[in-house]
Amino acid sequence: MAIHAYNTMSRKVEPLEPISPGKMGIYVCGPTVYDDPHLGHARSAVVFDVIVRYLRARGFEVTYARNITDVDDKIIQKARQRNQDVKTVSRYYTHRYQEAMRMLNVRDPDAEPKATDHILLMQDFIAKLIQGGHAYRSSGSVYFAVGTFKKYGRLSGRTVQSSAIAKEKTDGNDKTHPADFALWKSAKHGEPSWPSAWGPGRPGWHIECSAMSAMLLGDTYDIHGGGMDLVFPHHENEIAQSESIFGKPPANFWIHNGLVFIEGEKMSKSLGNTLNLYDLLKQYTPEALRLFLLSKQYRRPIEFSLPAMKETSACWERLHRFFSSDSQLAHEASEIRPCRGELWERFCSAMDKDFNFPMALSVIFEGIRNINRTATDSLKSLNNGFALGLQVQVSDISFICQEILGIGHGPSDLVSVKRFADKTAQIA
Repeated sequence: MAIHAYNTMSRKVEPLEPISPGKMGIYVCGPTVYDDPHLGHARSAVVFDVIVRYLRARGFEVTYARNITDVDDKIIQKARQRNQDVKTVSRYYTHRYQEAMRMLNVRDPDAEPKATDHILLMQDFIAKLIQGGHAYRSSGSVYFAVGTFKKYGRLSGRTVQSSAIAKEKTDGNDKTHPADFALWKSAKHGEPSWPSAWGPGRPGWHIECSAMSAMLLGDTYDIHGGGMDLVFPHHENEIAQSESIFGKPPANFWIHNGLVFIEGEKMSKSLGNTLNLYDLLKQYTPEALRLFLLSKQYRRPIEFSLPAMKETSACWERLHRFFSSDSQLAHEASEIRPCRGELWERFCSAMDKDFNFPMALSVIFEGIRNINRTATDSLKSLNNGFALGLQVQVSDISFICQEILGIGHGPSDLVSVKRFADKTAQIA
């Protein structure tokens, strides 16, 4: 059965057909590193980690890139608060983000480009946009002229007129149209800047991903992903930039994960209700947090609450007890070749329906209930065909949890988590 996924661009569930047979290129927008990672960062990272793991398990050769935005207004503001340079602050929080993701068993992407390493590439993209009549210079800055891209708004459903209302605060008042957005921001006193044909400055946020994704994956690749909050303006603007240069969409599929809510409100630093991952990792095991993030359909909002985490922690304990079993069945199953049983097929059937994590988890827990109910001592012999069937189920569950869902790798060393958190708790 073909894998199907919801494409934000078409607003439909469609077959996920690769551009090149057997291969898949995926670019996901990573964090802007100005503070500790929060649960929203974790949801995006875990969702796409599982998607990448699953595609690889299904035989695809996946190239997965996730960027780091290491120069931004918020980073500059944090550097001023700390009386440090921007590079020091961004390097520190990049490390904090990467370490937290590893604690959550999120595998490193194949590429993790940093914006400041590719300034010349972004300048080249900006020059092409100016040459093509899609961008203009103004007071040392360069802006994309949204009105020159007639398809603007396809992803988000917004018009140029409605987009003007959501103009970026940092763009200033030197734009031709309120909806235009910055490609290059002129240098300001005390801010990091790079020389350019338009004067010293730094790149705008949106041009970073257009340039780096094309560099790593080509003019058009298979999947562009990120949080639902990036649909507008970030991804809408990426499309306008990339398609204005290459004449074709940057990605065939747009996949967005839902946001994290707390007490009915979207988790946001501006609202002051973010959940610091390092604080959460002192209270819950990484596996329980990861399991919680997989407990809802990936593109739906997820509500964090203490009752929800209590329930999820209990589910993780059930899994942990299952993997900790020293039964003959579990031991023998470790030598069974994975992914050949009916349970694996049912898991794939769930994942092939728009990566339905809750349905996939229900297959796992139903399999565990069946094994616990039927695996009596009299059925634990390799000479018994029924017992061999149970061993295949155990093997499939082990493979799925460890290699795809990333939640079956044993108890976590919370002492090491706390040690790292305490060691790097403050910037001097």
